[in-house]
Amino acid sequence: MSAVTDPDPQLDRPALARRHAVGASSARRLLFTLLGEYVLPGEGEVWTATVISVMARLGVEEKATRQALMRTAADGWLAAERIGRQTRWRLTPRANQLLSDGADRIYGFGADRADWDGSWLLVLARATDSERAARHLLRSRLTWAGLGSPAPGVWVTTHAERLAEVERVLHDAGLAGDAQIFRARHAAGQLAAMVAQAWDLAAIAADYDAFLTAFADGTARDPLARTIELVHAWRRFPWTDPDLPRQLLPRQWSGARAAALFCRRHAQWAPGAHAAWQQESSRRDD
Repeated sequence: MSAVTDPDPQLDRPALARRHAVGASSARRLLFTLLGEYVLPGEGEVWTATVISVMARLGVEEKATRQALMRTAADGWLAAERIGRQTRWRLTPRANQLLSDGADRIYGFGADRADWDGSWLLVLARATDSERAARHLLRSRLTWAGLGSPAPGVWVTTHAERLAEVERVLHDAGLAGDAQIFRARHAAGQLAAMVAQAWDLAAIAADYDAFLTAFADGTARDPLARTIELVHAWRRFPWTDPDLPRQLLPRQWSGARAAALFCRRHAQWAPGAHAAWQQESSRRDD
């Protein structure tokens, strides 16, 4: 979701949303999933009552949902419109951009990269200890772009086509003037060791295994809630998985199986979920 970045990069582990959607922070993350999955493709508008009802299906209490809406609006992602006694929320242009970029990354993620030509993007950029905001922006947004850091101040990715995105991140962090960017090819050394230093592939594989377990059962008594849970669990992988070409991945990489399961379950539950969303969208009583 974004050089637009996710509004809250501390995404939940891939598990059933019902297990963690209790606090305001979790409620806000679930709200963004709901907005991206159902509000964005429509007219970009949703009633308070609709959000409350759908979030209740996910185990979120009304108070937490209202707090999530207010906080999201205060941060500039939603605009409120009073119509009589009801409130209708509209995605701001900033939110439209964020969610559109996020949807492109989420639904295009996990495809086999058999055509990698061996090119790397190498970035030398480092914020000082006193530049905490710049350091956070640099780390969060370069991670979202698929870059890893094998050493302090060094960032690498096999996605050489993301040069423009990297340049935007450096500019926004105020580091463009001092940073160096190279297109490179690996010449010598233990490439597997460098990859292991840049990314924790074992932890990512464990998350994929948890996703596969959580959504192994195709039964969905509530397709709307189940679809939101599915997308909510999947949306963190573009943050954590650098989407490396297969020759750099361990054998039996579970990411490919997880991507296939995501597509299969989404297609399976989508008709029932859409019908339930249409019914929920008629709710207007705040």
